Amino acid sequence: METLIDIGLLIFLIIIAVAVVRSRDLFTAAMLFAIYSLLSAALFTVLDAGDVALTEAAVGAGISTILVLALLALVPRQEAPPTRSNWPALAIVVITGAVLIYATADFPEFGRADNPIQTHVAPYYINETYNDMGVPNIVAAVLASYRSIDTLGEGFVILTAGLAVYSLLATRRRRPQRRKESRE
Repeated sequence: METLIDIGLLIFLIIIAVAVVRSRDLFTAAMLFAIYSLLSAALFTVLDAGDVALTEAAVGAGISTILVLALLALVPRQEAPPTRSNWPALAIVVITGAVLIYATADFPEFGRADNPIQTHVAPYYINETYNDMGVPNIVAAVLASYRSIDTLGEGFVILTAGLAVYSLLATRRRRPQRRKESRE
């Protein structure tokens, strides 16, 4: 049953991705991206990645959609039709996708008890967290101590993105300044 849900979500993601690419209405594309993020969050939930699902729903579907809609207030709603096909870009995308699919062949089988995450990482955290960090709660120790640099990096990325969006939205039309000389 879970496999059918995964396949259904992946099919919806592909359909929405194609619809986004084909849409020339930027508002429609923004709304489709929000739906895409929500479906991605649902897929992460099915894969037992609750924290990633929550982040995707909040940032991908929530904050990003609001920022894109705010940005759309500054640009025309319709995208200009393409004048020609960009075959080199399409070739790069296809090659990159093929390489990524090829790389997944080296992944361990999902959910097996003898995967490295089950045999090396998790037992280490369970047995050594208190000795390493002095924190009795393993989840808190992993998020706040072992992954603190990762979390700090994510914070910088979000801050940088927020500043970039703010700088884009903060541009106002300036009135020509009157010179003191002209008044005198």
